[in-house]
Amino acid sequence: MEHSLQCRCGTIRGFVHDPQRANRAVCYCYDCQAFAHFLGKSDEILDDRGGTEVIQVLPGNVTFTEGIENLACMRLTAKGLLRWYAACCNTPIGNTLDNFKISFVGLVHTCLETSGRPLQESFGPIRAWVNTKGAKATPKPKAVGMGTTILWFLANVMRARIDGRYRQTPFFFVDKGTPIAAPRVLSPAELAQVMNAVRTAAV
Repeated sequence: MEHSLQCRCGTIRGFVHDPQRANRAVCYCYDCQAFAHFLGKSDEILDDRGGTEVIQVLPGNVTFTEGIENLACMRLTAKGLLRWYAACCNTPIGNTLDNFKISFVGLVHTCLETSGRPLQESFGPIRAWVNTKGAKATPKPKAVGMGTTILWFLANVMRARIDGRYRQTPFFFVDKGTPIAAPRVLSPAELAQVMNAVRTAAV
């Protein structure tokens, strides 16, 4: 089974293998909200409480068939997550760590919603709501499923490490250990600007 992946303008295309093995979560952290504002796509990416729906899969389960040269990468800070997006239309693609040996990518829902197949049909129900202290308004959503998410992460990362699947990733040059696109790190002024947008965003 596969689920299509593409940016909004269709320049970047691909698919996710074995989507039923994914973990589906909503993250309310300030950094995910800042990424949405950096892209100028907060209305498309964030729900009404500031949450980003993320589909967690192994990078080896992601295949790009067109437009991979249009993948861009940014970091909010020098040690932050690598946040991948389509340079052509600012569609968010996903988040990875900067070490390909930790085999993980959190795909942002907007690049998966153009297939005509509901996310729940491919990836199952949302199983976790995390970092809820960053959610807009009160009362905050209840944090659910963090333990499940951690167990999924550990089990899949360890399995990929043991069987060598961690070397299967479209986001890194494995022989060099470097991302395929040089990450752009926000300047202090740019970071302050997006974080201010998070703080002042309407509820």
